[in-house]
Amino acid sequence: MGNLVLAYLGVAIMIGLSGIGSAFGVTITGNAAVGALKKVNKFGNFIVLTALPGTQGLYGFAGYFIFANMFGLLTPDITTFQACTVLGGGIALGIVGLFSAIRQGQVCANGIAGIAQGHDVFSKTLILAVFPELYAIVALAGVFLMGQAAVA
Repeated sequence: MGNLVLAYLGVAIMIGLSGIGSAFGVTITGNAAVGALKKVNKFGNFIVLTALPGTQGLYGFAGYFIFANMFGLLTPDITTFQACTVLGGGIALGIVGLFSAIRQGQVCANGIAGIAQGHDVFSKTLILAVFPELYAIVALAGVFLMGQAAVA
């Protein structure tokens, strides 16, 4: 039973931190969008850039489904090694998702401010915002590989 608690601690960290990062990221961009709307009516562009940092929170949930459904690790029969794998993967994805979402929110907020100043930077901002997102995707891929190794 202790192993399962350890594994679920990893899941909680994974979902919690990536979700907190997304909440911060979309708030950073949302604040920029509200300010920018006072200058220009580009709500369509702003909503896309505001929503982008929300994806890291989804990666936290995807990590849970990888461990629970794809590899069936979250059962009372989980071994200590498997529980430590879930914990480690959860910590890694949670921390990367947290910082990735916050930093992506900052990139998108700067793009929103640029658009409000009359610059045509929407597509360029999307391209630049992909870079912090990449690290969250890499962390999710790491969770998949860790899950695969834990059942091998």
